Amino acid sequence: MTEQPTDRPSTPSAAWNELRRGNERFVAGEPQHPRQDADHRTALARGQRPLVAIFGCSDSRLAAEIIFDVGLGDAFVVRNAGQVASDSVLGSLEYAVGVLGVPLILVLGHDECGAVRAAIDSQGDDATPLPPHIAGLVERIVPAVRRVAGADSDGPINPADVDASDVGREHLRDTVAELVQGSEMISDAIAAGTLAIVGANYRLAEGRAETDIVVGRI
Repeated sequence: MTEQPTDRPSTPSAAWNELRRGNERFVAGEPQHPRQDADHRTALARGQRPLVAIFGCSDSRLAAEIIFDVGLGDAFVVRNAGQVASDSVLGSLEYAVGVLGVPLILVLGHDECGAVRAAIDSQGDDATPLPPHIAGLVERIVPAVRRVAGADSDGPINPADVDASDVGREHLRDTVAELVQGSEMISDAIAAGTLAIVGANYRLAEGRAETDIVVGRI
């Protein structure tokens, strides 16, 4: 029997456990590719009830449904370079929470992120100016760069002295905080226990999503 959208996990902990199991299968090279058959596709035409909203970087190596071994209708995915919070991102996630009823938001960063690297390099002496729209994204990551570098002033830093992994983790935590602070709907759902946010870092080489921060009850 084809699984229906209403049969999906409905609590933050159940949703996160399903994603973790899927990621473990992916890491082990034993994906099941669930809910990708024609019958399930047809059933979803009548509506959706995803188990998670994933806000991640646009990097081509972060294909969320593959990483977590889920299928059609399972993940409501929002992406941009460097997973930078914005009004459109918040609006999309509020739709997932308020209309679709997702119990979990997963914010997914990763190592070797080009946006993080660009943010670090932008703070160097004589850094090459970035195109305006790229600069607008990168500027949101710069506070994490400055904290990791221990830079108290606005002066240039030496990019070679800044650990990109540390910047990525700081930026991930900043993004999670922005989602909570920027949306009353999201913060209220967390307070009510119907929603949680997990911030995770994806390791490109091994394929593992490692939990970094949790807001709410998992």
